[in-house]
Amino acid sequence: MLKVYNTLTKKKEEFIPLSTDEVKMYVCGPTVYNLIHIGNARPIVVFDAFRRYLIDQGYKVNFVQNFTDVDDKIIKKANEQGKDTSEIVDFYIKETLQDMENLNVLPATANPRVTNEMDEIIAMIEQLIEKGYAYAVCGSVFFSTDKFKDYGKLSKKVLEELEAGARIEIDNIKAHPMDFVLWKPKKDGEPYWISPWGKGRPGWHIECSAMSKKYLGDQIDIHAGGEDLIFPHHENEIAQSEAVNGKHYSKYWLHNSFLNIDNKKMSKSLGNFMLLRDVGEEFGYDTVRFFMLAAHYRSPLNFSDKLMESAKASLLRIKNCSEDLNFVLDHLKNESKNISTEFTQDEENLLTQIDSYNTRFYTALDDDFNSADAISIIFELVKTINSYIKTGKNKTLLLTFKETFDHFNDVLGLLYETEIKASSLTDEEILNYIAKRSAAKKNKDFATADQIRTFLEQNNIQIKDTREGVQFKRV
Repeated sequence: MLKVYNTLTKKKEEFIPLSTDEVKMYVCGPTVYNLIHIGNARPIVVFDAFRRYLIDQGYKVNFVQNFTDVDDKIIKKANEQGKDTSEIVDFYIKETLQDMENLNVLPATANPRVTNEMDEIIAMIEQLIEKGYAYAVCGSVFFSTDKFKDYGKLSKKVLEELEAGARIEIDNIKAHPMDFVLWKPKKDGEPYWISPWGKGRPGWHIECSAMSKKYLGDQIDIHAGGEDLIFPHHENEIAQSEAVNGKHYSKYWLHNSFLNIDNKKMSKSLGNFMLLRDVGEEFGYDTVRFFMLAAHYRSPLNFSDKLMESAKASLLRIKNCSEDLNFVLDHLKNESKNISTEFTQDEENLLTQIDSYNTRFYTALDDDFNSADAISIIFELVKTINSYIKTGKNKTLLLTFKETFDHFNDVLGLLYETEIKASSLTDEEILNYIAKRSAAKKNKDFATADQIRTFLEQNNIQIKDTREGVQFKRV
């Protein structure tokens, strides 16, 4: 039974979707004015893995993740580079989707862009005005927070306290300090759209409410994102959506914790701002994914080169186990003798142990998607597999190991094809070099054997001596 920690209720709750047909899930996406940073990667990876787990549990998941493609930072970059804002966002959306693919993220059901949904945004603002939740003044439209009685229910902030702490600026046109903008008038050099209130563009919060409504309907099962979005963004989404629709907006609210750099908040001013692209190229995107999932999503995560090196080494243990297991099974395909068909008592015990791993793996994920504990189960399985393949010959047991091992990794999306450096050598040529090396070793010509190994390594071919023979892979 899956339980998730719901930010709305501040407790773990049994996950029961609104419909038996599908799970509706909305995750706030990035503002596309630059390549995404390493902090952006955490919700992208975490909620992709959570989605994969829901699919594994038999749910159909309608997964929507937006792109904010109109924003002050986008406009500033376009003006600095002398380009149209559409050129900026088109480029960075393409690059963000490439980063997501490199992280083994499943394509979203929809990736709506704000600029393509302006009719829906304007229509929602009009409805809020008609229902008395919003007001227009001087070309702007604001949401009246005091008209929505449940304002603050997600963040547990009290409106009166927020108002008391807010700065009231001279000539502020808002009726109340905590009212937030739904539509703002255009400024020189900015893109704009025609609305009943004049030329302008939407505020940030209304965008997600409108896109969620269009692609998922009035009510959704899960709304997710980083904890920095709880207030004001998600709080304001709730107010807008529930004021318009007259229904509870999202049943469950999931938020991942912050990612720090060397125990400090990531900031350009501190000089520790890190792009995912740079980290992925240095350590591998698969290492980044593993690193993100090796901690519980609600726990703060600290990034450092040392921790990334450790994550890379840990992931390599899983990769090596997969390669060794596949190599042994491939070897057994060509070997008819010395293959066990009966289970020994020790092997019967191992089958029972596999069942235990399976139970514990799913127990961990059912407990608020504890991917950290689930990964620890994978490492226990790795240890057991590595021990058995040194002497074990029971193909049925080996296949059972492989099925369980592959499934665990597939659920979390840990093992996948990453870019392989080109090698001009064909498989046949590699095998010929391996045969020459084996002959040299047999003749105690170790100098020649070492030269062949070095030559293969220079051609991005890694070899490994095992009792079944020489194993090679392209690296």
